[in-house]
Amino acid sequence: MSSRALKKLYGRNTIEIPGILGSGNKSHVAETECGEDSDEELQTLQSDQVQSHRLDKINRFDLLKADDNADLSNSESNDESLNDIESSPKTNTSTAQVKCKSKKKKKKKNKENLNMRQKDQNDDIDLTIQEVQEMLGESTISCQSAFRGAPGVTMEMRALLTVEHRYLSAENEMKRRFGSKVVQGEKSKKRNRRFLRPSWLVRPKDTWPQLVRPGLSMQLLETKHGVQYFKYEHNKDYQQAQFDFLDAVESHDPNNIVQVLHMEPYHIDTLIQLSEVFKISEDMQMAAEMLERALFCCESAFHPLFSLTQGNCRLDYRRPENRSFYLALFKHTLYVGQRACYRTALEFCKLILSLEPDGDPTGVLLMIDYYALKSEQYEFLIRMYREWEAHRNLSQLPNFAFSVPLALYHQRSLEGKSTEEADLLLQEALLHFPALLRPLLDKCNIKPDKDVLSHEFFGPAADASHPEMLRQLIALYIGRCHGVWKEPAVITWMENNVQTVMRRVDRNDPLAQQLREKRECRYRGTPRNVLRHILMSEIQNATAALPRDVANTSFMSFDPLPPVDNIATYRRPPRKPRAEENYGPLSMFFRSLMPNYTAEDVANANREADEAAGAAGGLQAQPELRQGFSGVINALRELMFQVELVAPPVENAGGDEEAVVDDDDDDNEWDDN
Repeated sequence: MSSRALKKLYGRNTIEIPGILGSGNKSHVAETECGEDSDEELQTLQSDQVQSHRLDKINRFDLLKADDNADLSNSESNDESLNDIESSPKTNTSTAQVKCKSKKKKKKKNKENLNMRQKDQNDDIDLTIQEVQEMLGESTISCQSAFRGAPGVTMEMRALLTVEHRYLSAENEMKRRFGSKVVQGEKSKKRNRRFLRPSWLVRPKDTWPQLVRPGLSMQLLETKHGVQYFKYEHNKDYQQAQFDFLDAVESHDPNNIVQVLHMEPYHIDTLIQLSEVFKISEDMQMAAEMLERALFCCESAFHPLFSLTQGNCRLDYRRPENRSFYLALFKHTLYVGQRACYRTALEFCKLILSLEPDGDPTGVLLMIDYYALKSEQYEFLIRMYREWEAHRNLSQLPNFAFSVPLALYHQRSLEGKSTEEADLLLQEALLHFPALLRPLLDKCNIKPDKDVLSHEFFGPAADASHPEMLRQLIALYIGRCHGVWKEPAVITWMENNVQTVMRRVDRNDPLAQQLREKRECRYRGTPRNVLRHILMSEIQNATAALPRDVANTSFMSFDPLPPVDNIATYRRPPRKPRAEENYGPLSMFFRSLMPNYTAEDVANANREADEAAGAAGGLQAQPELRQGFSGVINALRELMFQVELVAPPVENAGGDEEAVVDDDDDDNEWDDN
């Protein structure tokens, strides 16, 4: 085969012929490899790649059919070239070495130039980062430096305030527990799906409307000690939607709320209120979906510096724009917990607590222990108790006082170690809150021992010595966490510690007297965040223990018990009273007969009449209106007192349901006969 055919076959200019070239072959190859510049090398490599691509299309067996004449004509030239190569091997090697050295120098120069350029680019990037940090008030501080400067928060507490993204999906947790084959995702197989933004909090569905400029945004207020403070903002269109929503709520007609949702598909308060409506109608799937849509809208408005994982981003609950995000997260956590996704619920509790850990406006500390126990995150609960006890006094809450010993007992049992520390903590909890034992056993359908029933320390007198707030906290804990105490091993462990506590009380243990004095001095008045938590949790035992002034107060589910020191960014414009409405005493009386009538309607009507009358003299007629209405109410009260109830008829001895005849009439009839 000719050299031309070989070159065409191998796709290169140099051909290695064993036994002939010897050392000259190497020098020739080195010359071709080292004798060109870097730019020329790139061109040759590209040409070689093109040639190799072409060779794939060539049939190599056709080269064997080349003309012998062409081979003979080329053989003479090849022999001469081979003789030249053999005669001058030294000159080729020397020239190859020189060219290789020159190429190495050029490569070194090119590398030095690239390094200089990279350094210049890095310096420019550092300068721009410093300028951005100065403009934002050093808001881009790393997580470590943020927690070092925060007062009361150390690096050891960082894990308690951070959130892991992989545990925020309830569907992923169900797949981990039951398997991906059992739990099938709701991914549609349609090709033309709507494009929705990715989300960490929820999984968007294809049936949701497209999110286009919802009018909700987030702004960075300030940065102090490495903690960033944000707030949500409403534009004018969103504010108008908020006013329409309030009008729809006051109309007591769910259809009006649905109309607001048709106009604004991602209005947060409307979605929260409709979730409550679906919950009342026992459509739990739609209720949860409304909350997911609300969270999806809130997450789409996050500031670029707002992070869910670092735990150093704050939202002030006193701002109404921020409260919607709090309430959506809280209600979504309850729904996730009802689906037995306890680890996901725990991560959401950590997220809510990280938004305002000092105030805890939604009372997350009252339920985070439950989800930690159910998800078997015992180390997290124990660590939180030990690190937060110094500045939060978690031992004063019944849920932590009883849940931490239980978590420690489970942890020591799994490790095969002694449960002495857990025993001491449980005994202290029983000495501190003796009124919790018997209701907890009754809720678990466990009959206590005769010694416990007859002992004075756990008797009815213990419940009477507890303040009202403490009874509310105990009822809340029993209603939520009674299921974790039903295990036979846990019941036996509690029984042994109860016997030990009764012996300590009989010996007049000074700790029991100290805890009783502390119990009587503390728990004066229920904080507003605890009441808000009880109302939103909807636990029957805890709701029944609410004070009358709170239980009888009507509140909106989209904003239950708003804070007293509310920070209003904008105000609702005054409503104009309708012309067909007459707020006279008679109309008020008939309106009071309607099932959707509340006492607030009277106050709103009077206030609207005052605003509408203004300087036209409406305020002068207002006292007469109130006097007339009060007169109607007093007349109704007198009428109710004057009404006498008629005694029901008495059945006779024979069982007949006929009316009883008067005895005097009977005697007269017998006399006439």
